[in-house]
Amino acid sequence: MNAPVLVEVCVDSVSSAIAAQRGGAARVELCSSLIEGGITPSAGLIELTRSAISLALHVMIRPRAGDFCYDRREFEMMQRDIALAKNLGANGVVLGILDLDGRIDVDRTRHLVELARPLEVTFHRAFDMTADLQRSLEDIFTIGVNRVLTSGGERTSWEGRAVIAQLVKQAGSRVAIMPGSGIKPENARSLVEQTGAREIHVGLRSPVESPMRFRNPRISMGTFEGREYERFAVLEENVRNLCRALAEPK
Repeated sequence: MNAPVLVEVCVDSVSSAIAAQRGGAARVELCSSLIEGGITPSAGLIELTRSAISLALHVMIRPRAGDFCYDRREFEMMQRDIALAKNLGANGVVLGILDLDGRIDVDRTRHLVELARPLEVTFHRAFDMTADLQRSLEDIFTIGVNRVLTSGGERTSWEGRAVIAQLVKQAGSRVAIMPGSGIKPENARSLVEQTGAREIHVGLRSPVESPMRFRNPRISMGTFEGREYERFAVLEENVRNLCRALAEPK
């Protein structure tokens, strides 16, 4: 590998963003509720994260979990959240809208992209939920986003690496293809070499035990039981290990 590979780390807390920066990441994607795939973070989280790190900060614009087909009010929420992210100092936004048939909603996505400028725009893994990845990429070319986050339509980027390589060739210099999902220090270098991607998106979250001494095991506050006393965080050493694995000569 000649040029360095840009590492983007997905985070849902200020502490994880700081760990990503200290570990050598070039950019963070800020979300909330990563257990549901990530939704738009609060204004407070955006503001505090922006003040805590100096690297590029991209904010998820996703009004809810579930599918990526949004009604009129949800679309209005996305527009307002983009304006808020801009005002709070974000460098980019991460978004995606599909229609009922699993195609890119070109018109509404283009409207959001125009609203977001001059910020960078990433089309997120809604791309992987489309009916035809190659056709969807051609649609995305007409919208003018900066990059597409994808696992190649598979559960992980490693499983989808052959498709990602095809997408990288199809994209050429028109848009960056950024693999994401399941990337670890053990497979990051091979994934980059096999796909030709120059940016990768990683989670690297580790479970962190709650410090609470008193616990009530009878109650669950969310849909997923047993998670009240477990958190997930990005650890500095994991980011550093991944960056080191990418940089090491063969």
